[in-house]
Amino acid sequence: MKRLDWYIIRKFIGTYIFAILLIISISIVFDFNENMAKFSTNHAPWRAIIFDYYANFVPYFANLFSPLFVFIAVIFFTSKLAANSEIIAMLASGTSFRRLMRPYLLSAALIAGVNFYLGAYVIPSGNIIRQNFETVYKNKKKNTSAQNVTLQVGPGIIANIQTYDNTLKRGYGFNMYKFEQKKLVSQLTANVVQYDTISDSRYHWRVTNYKIRTLKGLREKIETGTELDTTIMMEPMDLVYSKGQQEQFTSPELLRYISKQQERGSTNVVQYEVEYHKRIATSFASFILTIIGASLSARKRKGGMGLALGIGLALSFAYILLQTVSATFAIQANFPPALAAWVPNILYVFIAYFCYRQAPN
Repeated sequence: MKRLDWYIIRKFIGTYIFAILLIISISIVFDFNENMAKFSTNHAPWRAIIFDYYANFVPYFANLFSPLFVFIAVIFFTSKLAANSEIIAMLASGTSFRRLMRPYLLSAALIAGVNFYLGAYVIPSGNIIRQNFETVYKNKKKNTSAQNVTLQVGPGIIANIQTYDNTLKRGYGFNMYKFEQKKLVSQLTANVVQYDTISDSRYHWRVTNYKIRTLKGLREKIETGTELDTTIMMEPMDLVYSKGQQEQFTSPELLRYISKQQERGSTNVVQYEVEYHKRIATSFASFILTIIGASLSARKRKGGMGLALGIGLALSFAYILLQTVSATFAIQANFPPALAAWVPNILYVFIAYFCYRQAPN
């Protein structure tokens, strides 16, 4: 690490933080102006607006658009270095363009690491608070019920609930079938099934007005009762999906949830897989966009940074658009989730390589 490296790293990180503060401040002003009437109508307290909504709004959107901020920061400060003939002086001193990219990539690695940690472990808990606030004070409808839910809750055990209310954590018309070697050996039916939210253990349910049929060959045993506490390997989150729910899971929780749902034969996990891979792919985008930004803006131009900034913004917005489109294809057109999350990076690697090869010329 030379003095030149620290100089570029300070410029990079400082401009990146400045870009985030500037753009997020503008976003907060526009968002508050747009939602002020809803906040007033729904009597949202100022404490909730500031600490529940905007305190979680800022890190979420800052992390979401971090590649864009990286791109803007690189183009902005590199164009200024080029305009002041500093890039020319660096190259004239014998420093190769490849060597010049080292502090850029070190800064990108630092930003990518912080972004991944925040997105995978910290921000999901804030998303829960923010989305709950939106449900209450922004009239954003949240799915709280499900009809005719069927899922595998264990090896050879199938559960079915005709109607489920997530607000009460209660289901109606419950049936659970147990099969051995493709033969039905027992069936539990109940009018009501209630999830125990205060239990120390998970998967604790209480069934009301139940009947248990046990089949042994040609014999049948029937047991009835009013209430029964039992363990059923399912949770409320397995029964109801609401928009943005995948953003509330940390990355380890996403992996566990995806694995559990796939074991049950559920196909409604594509958005969770896309979210998991997107967190990793977005972090790697910092390296790709850094290389493109530095390559585009390292040349000294008469017009200043205008052309480089214009091309850079067009490429960054195209990246975000491509990321959104590929995620939509994965959800609606059975596109592989991992490939959908990485398609923008794969395409932009070729653009970055072309720009990098042309930059020394």
